[in-house]
Amino acid sequence: MEASLFPQQSNVTSYGPTTVAIITLEVSLGMWINAFLVCVLCIGWVKKKTLNSNEKILLLLGCSRISYLCFTWIYHFLSMIYPHILHVQTIRQLIRSLATFFNYSSLWVSACLCGFYCIKIANFRNSFFIYLKVKVDRMVPWLLLGSETVALAMSVFISDLSETLQMNNITSTSQGNFWEVTIRKDIHLFSTFLLSGFVFAASFLVVTFSAVFLLFSLWRHKRMMQTSSMKDLSMDAHIRAMKSVLSFLVMYSINFVCLVLTIIYTTKKENIMKLLLYMYLCAFPGVHSLILIFSNPKLEKALLKMLSCVKLEFFMK
Repeated sequence: MEASLFPQQSNVTSYGPTTVAIITLEVSLGMWINAFLVCVLCIGWVKKKTLNSNEKILLLLGCSRISYLCFTWIYHFLSMIYPHILHVQTIRQLIRSLATFFNYSSLWVSACLCGFYCIKIANFRNSFFIYLKVKVDRMVPWLLLGSETVALAMSVFISDLSETLQMNNITSTSQGNFWEVTIRKDIHLFSTFLLSGFVFAASFLVVTFSAVFLLFSLWRHKRMMQTSSMKDLSMDAHIRAMKSVLSFLVMYSINFVCLVLTIIYTTKKENIMKLLLYMYLCAFPGVHSLILIFSNPKLEKALLKMLSCVKLEFFMK
């Protein structure tokens, strides 16, 4: 949510170097984690000449998060160290628009990943669900394209609303009718928060329903296995998917609460609370991607192999 993700320049410069250092560390770690994820998937793509649906989603998610972290860091760095640069409307609007687009892209692609896990692994006898399970691999590219299109449209619209709101803030003191200007600002602010809240609530609901359906499917599958006294590899698949989706749900729940708090504190002066929220939101893409890596055997093996090589080289020195 663009209006709440970016601090006002005049309110944060007093925190300067310390805040920039913390956010820089978080962004650096997050970009490294996502860059590792993207590199492993690209190497596998070159070797196999193809990507499965899960890898396509992870690849796009990693690229979106790298870009989001990059533009978010640029905005925070400029707003805290060189705020006068953001007084140029073109630069401010460009950075905000790109950061907002990649933020929405990351959220929607994450939601697509959870939905994909649910459809691919959960077992239901409903004819529509069976149809989705058969067609889901063909649907993934279109879902990703739709996610990017929606993210682009929403980011352009919300960025325009936010820019109009900021221009109203700048010119409000020189307007003759103060009440008219105030009402117009409130309408723009409400519209921005409403659209932003819809984007985050929709992705959060997809993750929530995916977790509920997977949990119900796992419970049914476990009962069937106990009744038939048989073991099934599907149980392991259910458990792995549940660990991933439940971790998503916990992270998304915390993230959603932080985003709601960010909306509340956007119109207030509690700078310390806002900066704490910004720090968490900058840490979220890296932590979430790290969970994705450890829930994927291929990515986990590559990460452990790389860390063992780094450790061996360190001790040899």
